[in-house]
Amino acid sequence: MRVLVVEDEEPLGEVFRDFLAELGHDAVVVRSAEAALGTLQRQRPDAIILDINLPGMSGLDFLQLRPVREAALPIVAISGVATESQARECLRLGALDFVGKPVPLERLNEVLTFLEPHALTRRAEGARQSERRRGPRVHIGFPVRIVEYKGTAWDGVCTELSATGMKVRSSAQLTEGSAVKLLFTPPDGASTVEVISLVVRIERDATAFSFVHLANAEAKRLGDLVQRLQRP
Repeated sequence: MRVLVVEDEEPLGEVFRDFLAELGHDAVVVRSAEAALGTLQRQRPDAIILDINLPGMSGLDFLQLRPVREAALPIVAISGVATESQARECLRLGALDFVGKPVPLERLNEVLTFLEPHALTRRAEGARQSERRRGPRVHIGFPVRIVEYKGTAWDGVCTELSATGMKVRSSAQLTEGSAVKLLFTPPDGASTVEVISLVVRIERDATAFSFVHLANAEAKRLGDLVQRLQRP
């Protein structure tokens, strides 16, 4: 994921760059909202980490710019001195989340984990196509826990499983393109699977999810399970 970091404190910008690189992301760091706007117009980042208190144009002003709003990118606002009303204003203007400084890197990792599928929302149609041709699948029932980014959780039942996604019947109020965490224990006697997933389709009796960054070992495990269950 390409992340645009808008941070006027150079040492902190370097910390963000190094940390994002460790997580496997590409970081583009700029020190003003004006520079961020130019970068946004020249490139297409997947997400933005935005300091609210910047020299010149503020982060709040940046959030209100037409090119920024039209880009519809997930934005995480950060600040060490913002008031509660400013934090609420960030969210009202479209920021996905607000994190106070000093930013705990663990917290930033958690935010990015959920932010990445949001960044892929505009590619949701591709995910839907992938879900339709995802290969062998099997109808099976076992419990699934659905957890939203803000912590709201629902219990559901898997109705269809493949190595790259599943369908779940539940009372969860979700929207297509949103990201959730799925937790489930496949009926193979092994450990619980925990995976960030994208809602790719909502049907009358179930919701279709596409797994995001499922570990290769877990994908193979699910693929093997599906193959075993398909045998007569």
